[in-house]
Amino acid sequence: MEAMIAFIDDHRASYGIEPICEVLPIVPSTYRLHVARRREPERMSARAKRDARYMPEIKRVFDDNFQVYGARKVWRQMLREGFDVARCTVERLMRKMGLQGVIRGKRVRTTVSDKAAVCPLDHVNRQFKAPRPNVLWVSDFTYVASWTGFVYVAFVVDAYARRIVGWRVSRSAHAGFVLDALEQALHERRPVSGGGLVHHSDRGVQYVSIKYTERLAEAGLVPSVGSVGDSYDNALAETINGLYKAEVIHRRGPWRSLEAVEYATLEWVDWFNNRRLLEPIGNVPPAEAEARYYAGLEEPAKLAA
Repeated sequence: MEAMIAFIDDHRASYGIEPICEVLPIVPSTYRLHVARRREPERMSARAKRDARYMPEIKRVFDDNFQVYGARKVWRQMLREGFDVARCTVERLMRKMGLQGVIRGKRVRTTVSDKAAVCPLDHVNRQFKAPRPNVLWVSDFTYVASWTGFVYVAFVVDAYARRIVGWRVSRSAHAGFVLDALEQALHERRPVSGGGLVHHSDRGVQYVSIKYTERLAEAGLVPSVGSVGDSYDNALAETINGLYKAEVIHRRGPWRSLEAVEYATLEWVDWFNNRRLLEPIGNVPPAEAEARYYAGLEEPAKLAA
């Protein structure tokens, strides 16, 4: 209906309303009613008034979140902001405005293993849940095609709230670049040495290299690895990679350079940690989930005092 109204608006001066309506499945009186409601909003139905109020807010939430949210996430965010709106309404209005969230693509294998390397045991066994922060970290990297060649991006993720605690972009997939991501995580989180923090990865040569395993031991982390090429053995890290590729790389490419990828990754990591709603942790951002955990620890101490 809206498309037909817009078409008549654009061509009425040249052809007239009635001749156009003879071709389109709309009668002139219906068109004139829509025009009258635009001129006099008080004549709009209650539903049309609500739609007019919600549509700019839906567009704002969509734009504020990298234009990647589907109707469910947009609806969740609007509820957090205090809007009393139904999910079906958000779905209908997003269709009307032509807004659609991103769809994740298929996984591409990046693991290249060294079958001769001695690997640690798998201490995770596909159970990517942690009772608190700094209990389980997962690491992996992915690649991005740019005009100057492949760019590689590594992430370190805390499993408790899926917060990205370390990341790095590099022109080559050498062990040093994943080690840089680990160093950032260690600097940001400062885990207690020997506190039982498990670092889990796949069996890629970067993660079982001597330098990497020595740094894990030096920091007092417990190394853990999964199976070769089995995405389920590092499923949480694969999930983060998939979101990154769908929400940034595939949507905003082509990429001219490493610097462009690096800046876009910086923006996305900040948004992901502080504003992106994640359903597995209760439709809140990772930073908020961690803040709630630490606030819960402080509550008994305040009561005791």
